[in-house]
Amino acid sequence: MQDFADRWGFGPDKFWLRGERKKEAVAFDEENGVWHLYGHPESAEVLMDTENFTPDGTKLFEVDEETAKYFEGDLAQMNGPEHVHLRKQVIRVFNPKFMDDLERRIVELCDELIGRLGGRTRFNLLTDFVDDLSGIVFAELLGIPADDRTMFRMVDVNMDQAAMMTTVEGEDYFQKLTVPLQPLRDMLGRHIDDRADNPREDLISLLCRVKKLDGSSMTRDQIINFVIGILGAGHLATPLLIGNTMLCLESFPEQYERVRADRSLVPTMLDETMRFLSPGNATYRATLADVEVAGQKIPKDQMIRVELGSANRDPRAFRDPDSFDVSRSPNPHLGFGRGAHHCIGAQMIKVETRVVFDLLMDRFPVLRVDPEVPPVYFDSPDFTGVKSVAVRTG
Repeated sequence: MQDFADRWGFGPDKFWLRGERKKEAVAFDEENGVWHLYGHPESAEVLMDTENFTPDGTKLFEVDEETAKYFEGDLAQMNGPEHVHLRKQVIRVFNPKFMDDLERRIVELCDELIGRLGGRTRFNLLTDFVDDLSGIVFAELLGIPADDRTMFRMVDVNMDQAAMMTTVEGEDYFQKLTVPLQPLRDMLGRHIDDRADNPREDLISLLCRVKKLDGSSMTRDQIINFVIGILGAGHLATPLLIGNTMLCLESFPEQYERVRADRSLVPTMLDETMRFLSPGNATYRATLADVEVAGQKIPKDQMIRVELGSANRDPRAFRDPDSFDVSRSPNPHLGFGRGAHHCIGAQMIKVETRVVFDLLMDRFPVLRVDPEVPPVYFDSPDFTGVKSVAVRTG
C-alpha cells in the first residue's frame, strides 16, 4: 500500500492509503475542535442515526442570514421529516424508465464524444471526455442548455480548497463555500423563473411543483440550493469515480485483466473503487444530544468528521481491506453514505460509470494511465480524487 500511495503522490494525511490504522475508532482534535470517527461500524451507526446527529453543520456557528440562505433546501444539510418528505418526491425522477433512457443517452453521447477524439492515442480521460459527458447528462436532467454546463465547474472551487469544517475555520469556511457560486446561482435562478411559467418534464420543473410538509412550495433559493446540493452526485461524482478507477486498474493490472475478460465485474469493480479509493473521504455530522460512540462520550453541539476513507479500510468490515478486488462481495462501503442520506444519485452514477467503462474497453484494447503525465488532484482534505488524468491507448 505504501507503493500505491507513493506512486500516485498521495500525502501523509491519506494514511489509510498506506495501510495504516488509527489505534482508536474515535479521537478528539483539540486544535481544531473536531471529533474524528475512523471505524466502519461506528461511522455507519452515526450516519444512520438522524435522532442524535445532523448533517447541518451551520447550527454550530453564528451564521448570518445572508449566508444561511445558501444552505436552506440543500438535501445534504437537511434532517428529519422534511428531508424525508422532499427526498421521496424527488427520487421518483430516477424511476426504471428514466434509468433505461439514461443508459441509451449515455451510449449515444459516448459514441459522439469518443468520435471527437479523432483516433488520438493520447488524451485526457476527464477533461477531453468524461467531464463533457457528465455535464451534458446533468444539464439534460435539469432541462437547461448543454452550454450552461460550464457553470457546473464553479463547484470545483470548493473541492480545491485546502480547508475543512472546524470550529477554528468557523463561519469563514461557509463563506468560502458560497461566495464563488454566485454566477452559478444566478444562472439556475433564471431557469427556475422560466419553469414557474413554462413547466416541462425536467428536474427543475419537478422541484417547482414539490410541496413541503406544510403544503407550501419551495422558495427560489431553496430550489437553487437543492440543485447545487445534488450537483456533486449528479455530475462531479462520475468523473471522480472514473478517474480513481483508472488509477486502481493501472496499479493492479491483474484485476484490470479480470474485468476485461468478464464485463459482469464492472459494477463490483466500481463499488470496489468507492471503497478502496473513496472519492469523498469525509463527511460531517453535528451532535444533537450528548452521545456515546465507541465508548467515547461526545457532548451536544460538537462537530464530528466521519472519515469514510478510513472506515472503508476497517478490517472488522472488510476481509483483506488493503487489497483491490474487483469481485469483492459483499462490499458494505460507505462511499455513497448510509441511511437517510444515502446518495440520491447513486444509481445514476453507477449506470453512467458502468456504460463508460464498457464502451472504453470496447473501443480501446489498451487503455492505461500515461506515465509521462502525472494526475492532478483536488486539494480539499475531504476528497481523494483526480480532476485530470491523462491516458494512452497503446
